[in-house]
Amino acid sequence: MSRAILHLDLDTFFVSCERLANPKLNGKPLIIGGTTERGVVSSCSYEARAYGVYSMMPMKLAKQLCPHAVIIRGNSGFYGKYSDLVTDIIKESAPLYEKASFDEFYIDMTGMDHFFGCFKWASALRKRIIKESGLPISFGLSVNKTVSKVSAGEAKPNGQIEIKTGLEKDFLAPLSLQKMPMVGPVTFELLRGMGVQHVKTVQKMPMELMQALLGANGVTLWKKCQGIDNTPVIPYHERKSIGIERTFEKDTIDLNKLNSILIAMAENLAFQLRNGHKLTSCVIVRLRYADLESVSKQARIPYTACDDTLISTAKSLFKSLYDRRLSIRLIGVRYSRLVEGGHQINFLEDTEEKINLLQAMDKIRNRYGQDAVKLAVAMGSRGIGRVNPFNGKPPGIPAHRRA
Repeated sequence: MSRAILHLDLDTFFVSCERLANPKLNGKPLIIGGTTERGVVSSCSYEARAYGVYSMMPMKLAKQLCPHAVIIRGNSGFYGKYSDLVTDIIKESAPLYEKASFDEFYIDMTGMDHFFGCFKWASALRKRIIKESGLPISFGLSVNKTVSKVSAGEAKPNGQIEIKTGLEKDFLAPLSLQKMPMVGPVTFELLRGMGVQHVKTVQKMPMELMQALLGANGVTLWKKCQGIDNTPVIPYHERKSIGIERTFEKDTIDLNKLNSILIAMAENLAFQLRNGHKLTSCVIVRLRYADLESVSKQARIPYTACDDTLISTAKSLFKSLYDRRLSIRLIGVRYSRLVEGGHQINFLEDTEEKINLLQAMDKIRNRYGQDAVKLAVAMGSRGIGRVNPFNGKPPGIPAHRRA
């Protein structure tokens, strides 16, 4: 039986979310990302792309290429709500799905042709997502992940394509190698230097030559160019760590500022743990100095999701780590060795009032946003809130989007 793999890709996802919130942005060149000189482009509209702007481009260059673009810092929490909404729709409908990223999904539809017709079912799902979320989405349908992903890219904007079984190689042949997964700028420049720019050229090359050029990755890429990919759709990835990092617009030695941001990060991540019904036993603090040297330190602790314990550990790590007295360029906090479980009450330290306060604060954050309530010492930090990494279901989507 031939496999049937669907790849769904939300078009210019961050841009589409911003335009839902502010329709006045429709039709305008829009760039989302870090707004400082050190920032990079996270996403951009097709209007901005026409001027040569692309994702991961330095923001400074993007402004030069498209000076009249509307630039927005972006709100990961807001985008996360729409990502979760689309995920819920897919979860309700799909027999087996994989969330590959914020805005990309794979669905294994093998065998469904006997009951519904895969393309017909995928089209109906796409229409439902567009209706209930208001977001444009494209899909590609084929026998494997690679061809489906590439075809979804060819279907954009807001379209759909099916590559019939047996036509995978012919479909890929005329495309640029840049459109293939695994081919980044460095790999493409290497191959282009040899006169290899299109998939059809790789299709004609011996696999051994690709292996000599790129090692094991060369073999994998050669197979993908032939339309061969047996990678399964994986329904669930156990997350082993969560973290937040902040790169400063200007290097700083302000200990009050650093302390405030550190505490805000530790507090926010603790909230994410509790929301995901997780516990951690390892806290990691990372610093990058102005001279670009990066250092980190970790501490093992009893499994917990308690603010007090995690904040105290993070502060202790920072104090022992920051010993050069140079300006700091980046600071980050990470919790690892995650396991399932709820917060265990410490009978020597946790009072009923403390537990009730913690639960009340989490309830407020879930309803009004992660920055709705925080410790006073962390009030000076902004934008620390992050998307729920455990695919929770934060509220906030307008009611008419759920209908």
